[in-house]
Amino acid sequence: MTITAASFPTPDLIKTTNNPAIWDQQARFAAERWIYLHSGWGRSTPDPGRSCGDAESMPTLAPPVAPLTARWATSMWLLAVAAGVAETVIGVTSADAPMHTLVTQIAVRTLVYGALFVVIDKYFRRGIPWSRYLLAGLLGTVGLASLLIGPIQWLLDPTTINWSPGFLALAATRTMHISAVLAALFLTFQPDTNRWFRR
Repeated sequence: MTITAASFPTPDLIKTTNNPAIWDQQARFAAERWIYLHSGWGRSTPDPGRSCGDAESMPTLAPPVAPLTARWATSMWLLAVAAGVAETVIGVTSADAPMHTLVTQIAVRTLVYGALFVVIDKYFRRGIPWSRYLLAGLLGTVGLASLLIGPIQWLLDPTTINWSPGFLALAATRTMHISAVLAALFLTFQPDTNRWFRR
């Protein structure tokens, strides 16, 4: 039932009419309006006058907020993944390899980095315990070791450095990648972060 102002007589008509039917209609309108206002229909915010036992007046608990170290760890892991994607783009654009080899590398890295992004954004950010051990195990050990192979080879044999724009871009991205992983590892196992994952 839709209640509108047009459904009921005007106050002037109520004052001047002698028709009991209109009086009854106005009484029904007052009763229905009282029910409408006190039942919560059409009201988007709780009524302060309602009892504290009503579900609508119960306070909403805010979700827990991650500590600063955990939030920064999340940012560093995401930065490491972004640096890995950038390295892939630079490597593909400057590589001299068959097309099918490049396509395979792109497909594999897309799956890996996509899965890592989901783990970081959906699980690590929310403090799911297994996610930090997965990231520390994959990116912090195996991934970090693979990142260090290139720079170590450059230092042992400087003649392999060609100082091209592609190499400089790759070196800068690799440096950012390694720094992000190390920072993420450090922040992931800080006391505040530990408490966040053990809550």
